[in-house]
Amino acid sequence: MIIKTVFDRSLALLGLLLLLPLLIFITLLIRIKMPGAPAIFKQKRVGRHGKLFTMYKFRTMKPGHGGTSISVRGESRITPLGAFLRKYKLDELPELWNVLTGDMSFVGPRPDVPGYADQLEGENREILKLKPGITGPASLKYANEEEILARQEDPVRYNDEVIFPDKVRINLEYVRHRNFWLDLKIIFHTLAGRQLMDKRFN
Repeated sequence: MIIKTVFDRSLALLGLLLLLPLLIFITLLIRIKMPGAPAIFKQKRVGRHGKLFTMYKFRTMKPGHGGTSISVRGESRITPLGAFLRKYKLDELPELWNVLTGDMSFVGPRPDVPGYADQLEGENREILKLKPGITGPASLKYANEEEILARQEDPVRYNDEVIFPDKVRINLEYVRHRNFWLDLKIIFHTLAGRQLMDKRFN
């Protein structure tokens, strides 16, 4: 949709300009707390049509850490500053650049790492027809995902068997029912810190 592209890039540019002082402040904080480590974390994610792109986030974990791509609240690899940034979703602000450059949208399925995106089969691959988003219906339902995983004996297994399949189902529903007004509704609920109360996405 042309209207969505114009909306995304215009709002991303405006957001980057208005939030520039905050972006600089967070960058300086990270450099102070983790000297020698880049303030921006880069990771390859799967975008539209399965094309890889580089996603940018503020660094929230100790450099050189081991572990899986699944994050659990309270992990030792997450720094205190990183935990704060994650709690208020401030670590995702650099993704505005991804929206401005056209790799991402404000609303859409969250971009997965290749290992998970490769599991999409059949009709589920319709999800890859869309640009990935900063937020979306699945992101709203699992806004407290790290807390949910922290309560599980085997977080990776719970993610693979419960959360990931549910996100795929929700994202597929979004692909089939998406419209500009729904996107605005999702953005509003994201900013308000509320779940999207729509039976199609529950």
